[in-house]
This record gives sequence, structure tokens and C-alpha cells, in this order.
Amino acid sequence: MSRVGKSPIILNKDVEALLAEKVLTVNGPLGSLIRGIHPLVDVKVEGSVINFSPVNESREARALYGTERALVNNMVMGVSKGFEKKLLLVGVGYRAKAEGNVLKLELGFSHDVVYQMPEGVTVTTPTQTEIIIKSVDKQRIGQVAAEIRAYRPPEPYKGKGVRYADEVLILKETKKK
Repeated sequence: MSRVGKSPIILNKDVEALLAEKVLTVNGPLGSLIRGIHPLVDVKVEGSVINFSPVNESREARALYGTERALVNNMVMGVSKGFEKKLLLVGVGYRAKAEGNVLKLELGFSHDVVYQMPEGVTVTTPTQTEIIIKSVDKQRIGQVAAEIRAYRPPEPYKGKGVRYADEVLILKETKKK
């Protein structure tokens, strides 16, 4: 049995959850998120508490109800507090500039990389080498950060490229004569 799935989700006073035919809608001060619940997971919304349980004792049902609980908990945290990812640009001449819903990156290519932010994701650049991405959807913010990092991942010798703020790089030693 899942230890994660057994613990209930307790909603804040400003967050509301509605369950209708295996579709859970979570509303909060920062927005609203909708998620379909897997058929092997049983969800009960009672006031300000959400409980999860497997429909039967199959291995798949026991595995999925903890996963569903974690995903719904991320939804609740997203609509109440929001999520934020920070990226750093390391390298001479690497710059970023946010212009509305567009992120313009100078990453040493012959052209600038222009990244259009998806709906529900905002980007700011406090300095030329910092990118802060904010959203209520944890999965979407992680996907956007991964796509931006993929333009120029950190190389292993000098560490130049786009990296997460909390990423630890182990640099390789250069070739010796």
C-alpha cells in the first residue's frame, strides 16, 4: 500500500475542490486546474479534505492511488502558492530578455533563439543571466524549463550553457600532456 496515498489532502480556506464524474477541478486565488482521475482510483471530497483509495487490491490500483494523490496535491499547492523555476545562463555573451510572453535568448548561435511561452506560464528576467518562470501547473513549468535548457545544456568542461539554479555540475578535467 502507498504511504503517500493514505494521507489526506487538507485544503486551505481559499481553495475549493469539486469532483464530477472522475474529473477533479481545483479553484484557488491564483487560478483553476482540471484533472481527470484514473478509473482505478477512488476519490472522496468531504468539505476541506480530499481522500484517495484504490478501487480494488490490484497491484496497478495500489500503485496509482499514491500517484494521483501527489498530482492532486501539486494542483492544490499550485492554485494557492504557485510554482517557480529559476534558470541561469553561464557563458560569455549569453543573455536573456523577456518581452511580454516571449523569451529572447542569445546563446552564442548565429541567430537569437525566440521562445514563445505557453498559456498560463509567465517569465521574467531580473538580470541578463537569470530567467524566472512562474505558473500554477507544476508539470507545465517543468516542461518549459526543460525546453529552454535544451537549447544549450551545460557542457562538461567549462560549464557554459543554460542550467537550473540548484543544479550541481561536476566538471571534467581537461586533457593533460
